Amino acid sequence: MKEYTVIYERGSENWSAYVPDLPGCIATGTTREEVEQQIREAIAFHLEGMRRHGEPIPEPTIEAGKVAIP
Repeated sequence: MKEYTVIYERGSENWSAYVPDLPGCIATGTTREEVEQQIREAIAFHLEGMRRHGEPIPEPTIEAGKVAIP
């Protein structure tokens, strides 16, 4: 099982998500919970498309973190 980093962004009226290790793999939703489900499905769909086209599946390399600033 591979774990890809997902970046979630809150917009003024919705949420979006993307996977830096999988260019073009994006999703949107009206809530964080909805976009989490949508990106899960988008990742599975994206990887299946890559497999069908004989493209190599990239290893997860991106890490995310938070830095607290006083």
